[in-house]
Amino acid sequence: MTKLPILTYPDPVLAKVAARVTEITPEIVKLIEDMTQTMYESDGVGLAAPQVGASIRLITLDETGPKERKSPMVVLNPVITECSGSKESEESCLSLPTFSCKVKRYECVTVTGLNEKGADIEIKAEGLLAVILQHEMDHLEGKTLIDHASRLKRTMYDSKVKKWRKD
Repeated sequence: MTKLPILTYPDPVLAKVAARVTEITPEIVKLIEDMTQTMYESDGVGLAAPQVGASIRLITLDETGPKERKSPMVVLNPVITECSGSKESEESCLSLPTFSCKVKRYECVTVTGLNEKGADIEIKAEGLLAVILQHEMDHLEGKTLIDHASRLKRTMYDSKVKKWRKD
């Protein structure tokens, strides 16, 4: 398994809507393994394929990660089929170093999709798992955490990113 480089904002791949996965090829299986490894080694609890430069609808996650690694999950073509409640939580993202903001999300979600073998799956999630699913699915729609931030916070982060690029 290989640790992949994680794209950071404002990389254009992060702003694109990802394509559906139509078949699970050996390349996709390898990408799943590498993404899971990358997620753990980067101290993350979720990773979307666009974050590693693959604009496809694939996410890996583990709410027990990165230390325990007890429940790794893979979802291809995830769709929220049910949602309820509302919860605000502080989130950060591997593609936005040093950035965090409060995001309002559904408290409970049901997500359907395919697992790494191509079988239909349904995940009923609440709490942290629901937040992770929604966060990673945002990436598949070309949205990053910065799209949830206030204009002021976004402007401040954009300035910081420009400064980093000069240094």
